[in-house]
Amino acid sequence: MSDTLGTSSNPPEPAVVHRPLPQDGALAKLAWFVTADHRYVFLFTSVVALVGMGLSMRGRSPMSFLANSYALEVVLYYVLVAWLVVSAAALVNKLLKWNDYAQTSVFKRPQALLAERIGSYVVCAIGLVFFVDRVVMGFDYLVATSIAQDSNPTDFLASTIYMLDKSSSIFVTGIMTTVELALFGTLIAFVLALLLVFLRIQQIDRSDNDFVRFLKTVGAGFAKAYSTVIRGTPMMIQGMIIYFAGFGLLRGSGMTVSQIGSIWSTFVAGLVTISLNSTAYMMEVLRGGIEAVDSGQTEAARSLGLSQWQAMIKVVFPQGVKNSVPALSNELVINIKDSSVLSVIGVFDLMFATTTVAGIYFKQMEIYVVAAVCYLCLTMLATWLLNKLSARLTGSAPSSLPSSN
Repeated sequence: MSDTLGTSSNPPEPAVVHRPLPQDGALAKLAWFVTADHRYVFLFTSVVALVGMGLSMRGRSPMSFLANSYALEVVLYYVLVAWLVVSAAALVNKLLKWNDYAQTSVFKRPQALLAERIGSYVVCAIGLVFFVDRVVMGFDYLVATSIAQDSNPTDFLASTIYMLDKSSSIFVTGIMTTVELALFGTLIAFVLALLLVFLRIQQIDRSDNDFVRFLKTVGAGFAKAYSTVIRGTPMMIQGMIIYFAGFGLLRGSGMTVSQIGSIWSTFVAGLVTISLNSTAYMMEVLRGGIEAVDSGQTEAARSLGLSQWQAMIKVVFPQGVKNSVPALSNELVINIKDSSVLSVIGVFDLMFATTTVAGIYFKQMEIYVVAAVCYLCLTMLATWLLNKLSARLTGSAPSSLPSSN
């Protein structure tokens, strides 16, 4: 009773020392998480227990490995019930000892913390068993039966699986084309943006003759006009203009349709469209990064005898590109999504593959959900890779990648 009321003459037990989270290594962080005492262990594992109990009450699939182990399943179920009872007791205890719970509660003693941790492992393991038996094995059975059907099922999920299985080659081709367009288009656009941003930021120098002044004025004006036109028109319209303009020029030279198709394919036209479109946005991103460089850097370089060209190439440009890395790399994510508009000119990307499959089976909702999931996976993977690249180039990973579009 004295421990409960906190009036014992014995000194209170020392508070549990929480180990700091390791900074490096996924395995080290996982080991820390598994062996650490967590503040909300009862809350989290109670949710796991409730989910496990709900799954246990669902019907079993023919592939269930617990189908012939009813007694074991009942034992596992009541272990989860017992854990919920313990969690409720811990909650009541905390409400009664709200002000000094950490010092006086029996649930905060080292032996109790160890028992709670072991119990949480057991509850999570039982929840995982029910999840695998009901969800994973049930989905496995659904996939097997859906693929074995002779015609498209009426059920949403079964129909989606059936169409994916029968049209997997179409989707793989579309995904590969989308990745190629986005990746190569972004790389080409980066090179072109470097050239255009150099023209865009040119300033008249006192030592320039009339011809150089004219070239700088024309170059800066061209870069401004290019940025205004490209960023002010949709990529879909640009793709159609570029494709049909190229086709018309080659047709006017006397080439046949088959000869033109071997040179000016829809993929090439789509790649040109993405490259030219991204160039305008990346140019503005680079310009912002270069203008963010302290003007004293340029002045210091010029005072050392460097020309304007040398100062830009050796001092300003490297710092400006480093400032622009997050937004520049985000163009890859934007191009993965925006490449979908190029299906209007016949580019066999993921969007074109999706509409093709929808036309074959006369079902739209299922297949467009699949396309959305594919785009989401591609953009998430690209974002993760770009975060790693930004961390390597800038020294720390950005919290988010701002859009340049």
